[in-house]
Amino acid sequence: MIMPQSGWRRAANYLGHRVRRLPDSPHRIALGIACGVFVSFSPLFGLHFFYAAFLAYILRGNVIAALIGTAMGNPFTFPAIAGSALWVGGRIVGGRGEDLGFMRMQHAFVNAFSGLWNSFKSIFGYGQNELYRMGGFFQEVFLPYIVGGAIVGGFVATLSYFIALPIIRKYQLRRRERLMERARARRAARLNESKAKQDQN
Repeated sequence: MIMPQSGWRRAANYLGHRVRRLPDSPHRIALGIACGVFVSFSPLFGLHFFYAAFLAYILRGNVIAALIGTAMGNPFTFPAIAGSALWVGGRIVGGRGEDLGFMRMQHAFVNAFSGLWNSFKSIFGYGQNELYRMGGFFQEVFLPYIVGGAIVGGFVATLSYFIALPIIRKYQLRRRERLMERARARRAARLNESKAKQDQN
């Protein structure tokens, strides 16, 4: 079931709000977001959270922001992500991933992971070893995807960093100003209250 457009907009606004309120420097938050965006272009499905957290930790970015940044890969953006990664990778290392079409490419991944799972079960005497199914998939789809994804993902991640950085800086500056105004207002209220009590006495 696909969430309605208003639901996606609400979710995006919530994620943006959470990112801006993270207690860290703008650079580390923006770098974390970039890590999550970069990982979204990786074919390591099911491992994006772990990959993003590890990458952010290594690069000293904000890990929570990296996890939020993986939302770049979602049902709406995945066809464009996969298509661009396979197109670029196919022209660098060869393969035929860019010619498969989205549905056939998705089937290729499902088929490959099914073969990998069946091969794992065969170690314990369940089913047959089907690692032979991985050879063609690796050369024709996975390798172009991971190479193209690294290139396209690196570009988009860099772009996201430079877009997010000034936005986060501006938000944090405004938030600090609001907090200082509230603190001044509380001090003024306490002083007025103290003067009122002195006048009563």
